[in-house]
Amino acid sequence: MRVELFDFDLPEDRIALRPAEPRHAAKLLMVKPGAALADRTVRDLPDILKPGDVLVFNDTKVIPAQLTGIRRRDGAAAQIDATLHMRVAPDRWLAFVRPAKRITPGDRIQFGHGGNACFLGALDATVLEKREAGEVLLGFDLSGPVLDEALHAVGHVPLPPYIASKRADDERDRTDYQTIYAREEGAVAAPTAGLHFTPDLMARLDERGIERQFVTLHVGAGTFLPVKVDDTTDHKMHEERGVVSAAAADALNAVRRRGGRIVAVGTTSLRLLESAAREDGVVEPWSGATGIFITPGYRFRTADALMTNFHLPRSTLFMLVSAFAGLDTMRAAYAHAVNSGYRFYSYGDASLLFREENDGRRP
Repeated sequence: MRVELFDFDLPEDRIALRPAEPRHAAKLLMVKPGAALADRTVRDLPDILKPGDVLVFNDTKVIPAQLTGIRRRDGAAAQIDATLHMRVAPDRWLAFVRPAKRITPGDRIQFGHGGNACFLGALDATVLEKREAGEVLLGFDLSGPVLDEALHAVGHVPLPPYIASKRADDERDRTDYQTIYAREEGAVAAPTAGLHFTPDLMARLDERGIERQFVTLHVGAGTFLPVKVDDTTDHKMHEERGVVSAAAADALNAVRRRGGRIVAVGTTSLRLLESAAREDGVVEPWSGATGIFITPGYRFRTADALMTNFHLPRSTLFMLVSAFAGLDTMRAAYAHAVNSGYRFYSYGDASLLFREENDGRRP
């Protein structure tokens, strides 16, 4: 499909720089194909869903994956910015670096300079490989939990570019850019639909009889990369690592058998479920890397509904939601959101989308 089909105008002032307070006070746009759009709030979610439905959360935890360092070569120094995006070994990370033209394999980079060094001194890495589009493979001198501790000492919260270009990260972001149920470290971007959930909202969902299950997809920085091709068939997704446990798979299949609905909280949860599902929709235990790229025409096998934030024009995420609820439906929904003052992107408001085609079952 032509990428231009997924373009739309978004005023700059619609981009949220901070989350709503409290988080569950964010707006929630209900989108059902063939039905009128409905303006609600996230706090209404227990009343919208039904007892026996299940919410599927991504419990990945964001790490301070934004690093600034100095590359030293032949007596010359250059500042390098690196965003880690996927761990491939206890001491190795794939990363996007800027400026990439200053990097060659074999270079040494010292992170944590400028008085912000970790407890063992500077965090040093070697450029092991240089790949396309500014991607490199970094081999750190530290490994495993010691490397993790060093990253927490020298790294910064990897705010999305559309926020980072307007303000620096601060201590508040370490809480704001993390779900309350995050527990599996490894993400460099938050599963942002989950940022709306508060202890109060979770308690009300429990009272309503709405179940919850957790899966893990470590969101990578590739989620922010622009689509630079003209046709979706030419775009390549970066892989992200995830896990669906046997217990979670069994629970989700049980919900489906008894007629409950599966509601994916975030596109990351949905992409992981689709990666783990058989053709007949049965979710299987799964572990590995997924680069699944969902565009209109894709036949969904798992979720009946998707809670997600509002995404960038021409992005892979807007393509995914257009596949889920229909391109025309989503273009109309986004136009309504813009005109009604909804806040966009990671710290913005949310939408609750119901699937366009649901194998004969309408939610």
